Amino acid sequence: MLKVLIPTIMLFPTIWLTSPKWLWTTTTAHSLLIALTSLTWLKWTSETGWTSANTYLATDPLSTPLLVLTCWLLPLMILASQNHINPGPISRQRTYIMLLTSLQTFLIMAFGATEIIMFYIMFEATLIPTLIIITRWGNQTERLNAGAYFLFYTLAGSLPLLVALLLLQQSAGTLSMLVLQYSQPLQLNPWGHTIWWAGCLIAFLVKMPLYGVHLWLPKAHVEAPVAGSMVLAAVLLKLGGYGMMRMMVMLDPLSKELAYPFIILALWGIIMTGSICLRQTDLKSLIAYSSVGHMGLVAGGILIQTPWGFSGAIILMIAHGLASSALFCLANTTYERTHSRTMVLARGLQVIFPLTAVWWFTANLANLALPPLPNLMGELMIITTLFSWSPWTILLTGLGTLITASYSLYMFLMSQRGPTPNHITGLQPFHTREHLLITLHLIPIILLVTKPELMWGWCY
Repeated sequence: MLKVLIPTIMLFPTIWLTSPKWLWTTTTAHSLLIALTSLTWLKWTSETGWTSANTYLATDPLSTPLLVLTCWLLPLMILASQNHINPGPISRQRTYIMLLTSLQTFLIMAFGATEIIMFYIMFEATLIPTLIIITRWGNQTERLNAGAYFLFYTLAGSLPLLVALLLLQQSAGTLSMLVLQYSQPLQLNPWGHTIWWAGCLIAFLVKMPLYGVHLWLPKAHVEAPVAGSMVLAAVLLKLGGYGMMRMMVMLDPLSKELAYPFIILALWGIIMTGSICLRQTDLKSLIAYSSVGHMGLVAGGILIQTPWGFSGAIILMIAHGLASSALFCLANTTYERTHSRTMVLARGLQVIFPLTAVWWFTANLANLALPPLPNLMGELMIITTLFSWSPWTILLTGLGTLITASYSLYMFLMSQRGPTPNHITGLQPFHTREHLLITLHLIPIILLVTKPELMWGWCY
């Protein structure tokens, strides 16, 4: 753990001491080295499943893929932000990169923590850099509103979790994930136990977000700068799924009855958010709503607690993190040229940027789950396991995949096809930086086709 965590912490002095001319180059190179180092976690040879440096930080097959995704994303965020942060004063650029790095530090400690209370503290700590990034570097004045929504939704959800964890600590005597799986379940009266169950999960369901408590997500995504959107879609939503998977192990036997309303909301959310996507005019908002739908599928897969559901959930989380982040980068490249997120204003871009149209096409196909890609593997495992739980779910999930395909097609046709309006024929060409950025998103997705057992989680 420390061979990645300490270089990440050493990025802070690097950021503040580098000469202004080399700031972006140095930080990108440094974070890319950290990302490559993090790939060594994928060996996973131990028998208990946990590979630990000490009793507080450890990796296991569930957290390793998410940790590697976190480390992989930092150089990409720095690459993506280069263009629109560069004009500002140098100290502001340094602060921005420092916030992104602190976010990675918190996330590594959240995914690597073995104590649930440490996971909780880091889960809350990621709120602060994200909030600053959204409310300081967002594009419009509405960013303050978006930041308030983001903060209060997440906080209102996660304060009951703290109480639930303290209650668990008092009853079980420990909060270490290594020990808790062997401890006795809580002995509470039925009503209190129900509330405790809800308290343990609602924080993560708000973070995921579950349909119904998802309103902060489109706002936050639309207002955030590109790095904020990328890290929000790729890793912060996955914190919710990861926390749910960790807590579900302890929440038996109640989950069998109590999970019903949440599964219903998740499945209904797939259809509802998909239909909302079909009517969107705003590009970033469309991608944000599509992530709500995908995360609904993940929530359904986790809540029914089958090995297939868990595996499918983690595969879909990793694959969606890469695909969704790539889509946000592409949306941002269009935004930096046309200065508008409205899809109607920038259409027919395939004629001007042919290679970018290929990137759009590939990222869209990844998002709608094209057969060899891991997105399909995750979705199919979850749909299958939901079908064996109750055959009626196939109506909702099948309709959901259909709607996903149609809004992806709508997004691609709207932005890339059709006549090119006269006002966008003079756009500046794409930079190598942007092509590299999208390539680095899509290569891991394509490589995971060849070795998917890296992200099958516990049940491999």
